[in-house]
Amino acid sequence: MSIKNSVQEAMRLPPLPTIRDILRLYRLRALRQLSQNFLMDQRLTDKIVKAAGKIKNSEVCEVGPGPGGITRSILNRGPSRLIVVEKDKRFSPALDLLKDSTSDGKMEIILGDVLNVDMSKMFSESKRRSWEERPPHIHIIGNLPFSVSTPLIIRWLKAISERKSAWSYGRTQLTLTFQKEVAERMIADIMSAQRCRLSVMCQNWCTVEHKFTIPGKAFVPKPDVDVGVVRFTPLVEPLVPLPFELVEKVVRTIFSFRQKYSIRGAETLFPIPVREKLGTEMYKLADLDPTIRPYQLTVEEFGRLCYAYCTICDRDPRLYRYNSRASREERGDFEQLYEDEQQIATVT
Repeated sequence: MSIKNSVQEAMRLPPLPTIRDILRLYRLRALRQLSQNFLMDQRLTDKIVKAAGKIKNSEVCEVGPGPGGITRSILNRGPSRLIVVEKDKRFSPALDLLKDSTSDGKMEIILGDVLNVDMSKMFSESKRRSWEERPPHIHIIGNLPFSVSTPLIIRWLKAISERKSAWSYGRTQLTLTFQKEVAERMIADIMSAQRCRLSVMCQNWCTVEHKFTIPGKAFVPKPDVDVGVVRFTPLVEPLVPLPFELVEKVVRTIFSFRQKYSIRGAETLFPIPVREKLGTEMYKLADLDPTIRPYQLTVEEFGRLCYAYCTICDRDPRLYRYNSRASREERGDFEQLYEDEQQIATVT
């Protein structure tokens, strides 16, 4: 880069107050009820953005920018466009300051809850790619509040499975922060103490990488846990190519008895009068040992259980509607129906 270009680059962003100064200037503090924690060290925010991959000339959506620490690191890497989505209006002045400091208008601010923001038209049509191609030059980055991080990634995994929202543009990548324990669950392999429903759901639809861990002391206020930075790259084909709700139901139900034989959880997919019979049939169809524990099952083996469940339910589609977590009254009606049918079958 020439001296002239270097000077122009340096002049693009005027000297800005530090994040600590921003918090002091606008009298901002983290709200416990929103699980807010601010990252003050620019070396760490730079590291998070670097973990996302190539940002230059890409379009980026940052979720929960707060006072703008990660936002600065994103802008420094030269995106063609940056959209930040912030729920807490207290941060508007700090984000406006950052926006006004850019001379090319590349930054946009959306005040609202990311759960209610439509990403299906957020990015430029020129960035759109087919699902089978390499991921588009689009990134979602965020230091998420712990209270929303897990529900949000589950919602986004569903969108990935349906190729909707930000994933209507192709296999859009995400780089997000989670409690270290949650990050470890996402990448946990079979036999791991951390293996759980979240492990299977994440690994079925994405390549999941725990990039690095940030010590809790780097945040203000200091959380009680360390923080993991995780990158998700959607798979071209999921390991279990079935509807999200069905896979989630089977995986969640089996993990509801994590330390017991996995068939114990699988049986609760069915009403009590036919529970033991259909649970046994499900494992025979899947060609799996019913005494295997949930955390010993691979994603592919969960897939075989899902297909076996579908085979049984296709014979009697009412079974798809059964939910062991429904109210006692709803379950009671369902189970009475099957009990009556069992009695009729025995008499005849």
